[in-house]
Amino acid sequence: MVKKPGGKNKKRYHNRDYIRKNDKIRAREIRVIGPSGEMLGVMPPEEALKIAKSHYLDLVEVASSAHPPVCRILEFGKYKYELSKNKRNKEKTSKRVKEAKFRPRIEEHDYVTKVRRSEKFLHQGNKLKITLMFRGREMEHINLGMNLVRQAIKDLEGVGKPDDQPKLNGRFIIVTLSPLPQHQRVLRFNSLEEAEIEEPDDEADDETDDDQSEDFKEDDGDESAEGEKSDSTGEKESK
Repeated sequence: MVKKPGGKNKKRYHNRDYIRKNDKIRAREIRVIGPSGEMLGVMPPEEALKIAKSHYLDLVEVASSAHPPVCRILEFGKYKYELSKNKRNKEKTSKRVKEAKFRPRIEEHDYVTKVRRSEKFLHQGNKLKITLMFRGREMEHINLGMNLVRQAIKDLEGVGKPDDQPKLNGRFIIVTLSPLPQHQRVLRFNSLEEAEIEEPDDEADDETDDDQSEDFKEDDGDESAEGEKSDSTGEKESK
């Protein structure tokens, strides 16, 4: 006959999520909070349990590390639900804000790639910050940039919704999207397997943006240099 593992030397592992209640409370004395939040004082758990039963409620240990431990008289099922709800909300707020950067003259292929990554970010529960940057004379076509941002919002409506309308701030159009509830999310640019893969945000694009902006500045420099040459030539001819 095969012996089951365990016996006298079996180790007990403490479950952090375990909550003592009613006759499972082991302390000799506890500090008791009543059903309405009032302090009932320090007493043996047996006495507190009688009070809880008289209200058809449970005696629940809510602060085991306190001296003496603190227990509340409440409905245990409702208490567990509130703990679970708070935990989910905490996980949501701990999610990062990812960023997707666009340009007014972005190519179709690059646009689709950025929207695909943005869809992943939102599907994974992150907030998304869409940033579109103008350079030089591109500021003359703000409406084109605004239409592009609105198109991106529309393409991502299956997984997120904007917190506000896109706004122009200096040379940037910025809008933040929040993820839809998980059961409402519909993927358009990714499969479910692809959407689960973690990806970095558009930090890598900073180098590209800097290079492009430097190229733009160099073009302006060339134009100004040519202008100076033409001016000097004109002066010489006049002399």
